[in-house]
Amino acid sequence: MHEGHEQMFRRRFFVSTLLSLPVLLYSPTLQEWLGFSVPAFPGSEWVNPVFAVVVFAYGGVPFLRMAGPEVRDRSPGMMTLISMAISVAFVYSLATVVFPAQSAFFWELVTLIDIMLLGHWIEMRSVRRASSAVDELAKLMPDTAERITDDGDTEEVPVSELSEGDLVLVRPGASVPADGVVEEGDSDVEESMITGESKPVSKEPGDEVIGGTVNGDGSLRVRVGATGEETTLAGIMRLVEEAQQSKSETQVLADRAAGWLFYVAVGAAAVTAVAWTAAVSFNATIIERAVTVLVIACPHALGLAIPLVVAINTSLAARNGMLVRDRIAMEEARNLDAIVFDKTGTLTEGEHGVVGVATVDGVDEDDALRLAAAVEGDSEHMIARAIREAAAERDLSVPDATGFEAIKGRGVRATVDVSGFPGGSSDSADGDSEVYVGGPNLLTQLDSEIPPHLRRFADEAGQNAQTVVYLVRGGERSESSDEASGEAASRGGELVAAFAMADVIREESYRVVDALHDLGIEVAMLTGDSQDVADAVADELGIDTVFAEVLPENKDEKVRELQDRGKLVGMVGDGVNDAPALTRADVGIAIGSGTDVAVQSADVILVKNNPMDVVRLVKLSEASYRKMQENIVWAAGYNVFAIPLAAGVLAPLGILLSPAVGALLMSLSTVIVAVNAQLLRRVDLSISEFPDRTRDRPETST
Repeated sequence: MHEGHEQMFRRRFFVSTLLSLPVLLYSPTLQEWLGFSVPAFPGSEWVNPVFAVVVFAYGGVPFLRMAGPEVRDRSPGMMTLISMAISVAFVYSLATVVFPAQSAFFWELVTLIDIMLLGHWIEMRSVRRASSAVDELAKLMPDTAERITDDGDTEEVPVSELSEGDLVLVRPGASVPADGVVEEGDSDVEESMITGESKPVSKEPGDEVIGGTVNGDGSLRVRVGATGEETTLAGIMRLVEEAQQSKSETQVLADRAAGWLFYVAVGAAAVTAVAWTAAVSFNATIIERAVTVLVIACPHALGLAIPLVVAINTSLAARNGMLVRDRIAMEEARNLDAIVFDKTGTLTEGEHGVVGVATVDGVDEDDALRLAAAVEGDSEHMIARAIREAAAERDLSVPDATGFEAIKGRGVRATVDVSGFPGGSSDSADGDSEVYVGGPNLLTQLDSEIPPHLRRFADEAGQNAQTVVYLVRGGERSESSDEASGEAASRGGELVAAFAMADVIREESYRVVDALHDLGIEVAMLTGDSQDVADAVADELGIDTVFAEVLPENKDEKVRELQDRGKLVGMVGDGVNDAPALTRADVGIAIGSGTDVAVQSADVILVKNNPMDVVRLVKLSEASYRKMQENIVWAAGYNVFAIPLAAGVLAPLGILLSPAVGALLMSLSTVIVAVNAQLLRRVDLSISEFPDRTRDRPETST
C-alpha cells in the first residue's frame, strides 16, 4: 500500500513540477524579484491560468479526495485544511482573470501543490523504508523445500505444502523453509535479518531454527514446528503492520491541531475581512488579505512533523532489534518511573544446573536424583532439564513415570514405581507412589514440614543466590480443587530431598541496572524464587525493589502495586508466562528470540535476547519525542507568526505579509521539519560504560 502511494505521489510530483515551470517563468512577481524576463507571444497571458488549472486538476485533486472523509465526519483535519488552502488559491486566482486584481496566486498555487506532493512522497517513502527490512525477510523465505520421505528419499515441494512434523533437508547455503528444530547435523546459520546478531549462530541437534534464515556450510535435517501464519516471520510482519496503523499521542495531537487550525484560519480570515472592511471599506484588497490568510494557514509542515519522525523511529527500532506494536507505548517509554524485570531468562541466563543435593536420613543422593528425574521426564522447564542432565551425568537408571501433571506456579507431579527406593513405601500394591518436585509454594500446598538440616541447606543455598527445589514422596490426593492453581491438591507428603540450582546472572544485567539508574529509573525484580534467592540477586545487581515467591497469576498484581504508588511502570518478561503482567504494565516489553516475537501481550518486542535493548528503547523514545516536539514548534511557529502578519496586524507599521513571502515561509518551514526529522538517524543509542561489578562475584552466583 505504502509503495503504491509512494509511486503515485512521486509521479504526480514530477509531472506537476514540470508543468509548474511555465507558470514560474511567466509570473510577474518572480520576474520582478529575480530580475529576468521571458519573451511574450500571442496568448502568453493565458500560460499561468491554463497550466495552473492542469496542475490543480492533476496534483491537487487527490488532496480534495482525501479530505472527503474528514468533511463527511465533520472532523476537519490535515487534508481539510490543505484542500481549503489550494481551493481558495485556485478559485481566487481564476477570479482575477475575469476581475483583474492587484495579484493572483498562480505561482503560489502550483508551488504549494508541488511542495505538498513532495512532502507526501517523502512521507510514504519513509514509511515504506521503515518496513523494508521486514519485507526483505519475506523475500528470504524460499518457495520450495526438500521434504524427506518415510523411505529416506527427498522430494521437492512448495513451502506452502509443509506441515508440522515434516522432516526437511536444508542444504549448505539454502534458506530454512520453516520454523523448526534441528534433528541431525551441525552448521552455522545466518540470523541477522531477524535477531540482529551479526555473527552466524551455531546450530546442532535440539536447537531451534527460524524460517527464512540462511544455512551455512553444514547440512541440517530440521523437524518442522510451525508453518504459514504461525512462523516467526509472519508474526513480525503482523507486528510491523500494527505499528504502522497505530498513532502516537503526539501524532494524534498534530492531527487535532490541524483541525483547530482549520477553525482558526477560517475565523482569522473572517475577522480580517470584517476589520479591513471597517477600516478602509470593502474592496478587492480585502478579499486578497482574507485569501492570503487561508492559503498561508496550510499545515503541510505540521502534517509532516510527526509522521516523518515516527517512520524513522520505527526504522531505527527495527534495525536495533526492537519491534514496536504500539506507538503510544513507545512514546511513553521515555516517562517510565520504574521497570520491572522477570528474573529467570531475563536478568539471568535461564540455564540451571544442580550444584548441591541434601537428603533425609536413609536416602541416597543418587536415589533422590533418579526419582526426581523420573518425575521431570515429561517437563520442558529449565529446572527439569537440569535435573535430568544431572542424572545423566551420574549415569543413573531412571524409573518410568506415568500420569505426569504440572501444578501451575508450584511444580510437577507424577506416579513413579518406588518399590526399589530405599526406605520407601508405595501408595498401591504394585509399588507406585505419587511423587512431587517443586519450590516453596509446593510445600505450602502439601503442608510438608522441612526437616532442620534441609532448612539449613536451603538457607545456605539462598545466601549463595541459588534456587532450591524439593522432592516430596507420597501424600493423600484430595478430591477438591485448589482455587488458586486450578489443580487437584494433595496433603501430607514426605519431604525426602532438596536440590540447589544455580542460574548465572547475565553479564549485561549489571550494566542494564546501572544504565537505568543513570536515567533516573527505578529497577524492580519479579520472581517465583524464594525471598533469599531474590534478595541475593537484587543485592548483587543493585536492584531497588524485589517481589519474590510470586505465582504467575499474581505477577500483574505486583505491577499494579507500583502503579498504585503513582509510578509509570514498564514490565520486561519472556512474553509467555508474564503475559498478564505485560498487559497490566504501562509499557509491556517482551524479551526473547524465536517465536517469542509473535507474543501479543507486549507493546514492544526485543528480538535479540538482550536486556540492554531496554535501555536503548528508553533512549530512542526520548530522542524521538524530542524531535517530535521540535518539529511541532517549527511547524506551528510558522503559523503563529504568519497568520497574524497575513491578516495585517502590523499594517499600521507598514509591515504586510504578501502571499509570495507567505508561500516562501511555508516552504522553508516544511524543509526544516523534513531535515530535522532526518537528524534522528544520528541518535546515539550506545550505553555508557560503568565500573565492572562482575569482577569479584562468585562463579556460581545467580
